[in-house]
Amino acid sequence: MKNSVLALRAQQISESRREFNARGGKLDRCEQCLIAKHYCICKGVEHADCKAAVCLLMYHNESFKPSNTGRLIAEIVPENHAFRWDRTDPNPALLALINDSQYQPMVVFPAEDVEEGRAITEVSIESGKKPLFIFLDGTWREAKKMIRKSPYLDNLPVLSVTADKLSDYRLRVAPHAHQLGTAEVAIMVLALAGEMDASTKLEQHFIKFRDAYLLGKRNKGRPLED
Repeated sequence: MKNSVLALRAQQISESRREFNARGGKLDRCEQCLIAKHYCICKGVEHADCKAAVCLLMYHNESFKPSNTGRLIAEIVPENHAFRWDRTDPNPALLALINDSQYQPMVVFPAEDVEEGRAITEVSIESGKKPLFIFLDGTWREAKKMIRKSPYLDNLPVLSVTADKLSDYRLRVAPHAHQLGTAEVAIMVLALAGEMDASTKLEQHFIKFRDAYLLGKRNKGRPLED
């Protein structure tokens, strides 16, 4: 199964004129999960039985970051798409996707940050349509910029989910405790859509990723001692 986020990452690397250097960039990482090789979590990843499609709209260099959790979604949900966000020149394939009549696209974002009347809180799918969940993948500030400055998304409904627990992310520090990582939001969205197999498998994969990432970071990529 293709991981569209890793494909986007490879494309951006091939087109980049300079190397992207992030904190922890010197670690010897697995090219698939981007975790230190001694803590690789690629073995045993289970793809889900899922009727929904997902689209990751990624801010500039988000696909390069080892701490990114958007790619976890693409490892679990069979139909996954990923695009680099652009305010004025969106990828034609993205526009074709959201305008494809077989899909029912919706942007996942908090209700309080969009105009009144645009937000929905339930997933009600029209007959013959496939839900397409569009996740704005970046920092909180970047996601707010994307929702405000993407005119091609303006006519789409916004699916708002409320966290019933504090974020377990811990890989980056969010300005507010209630803000969730992209994979955490997707876990709730998939459950809301009745895609329990995908929601459960993504949660298991996320926890495995989070723990391995933090362990590798703490030990600077070195294997655990016996």
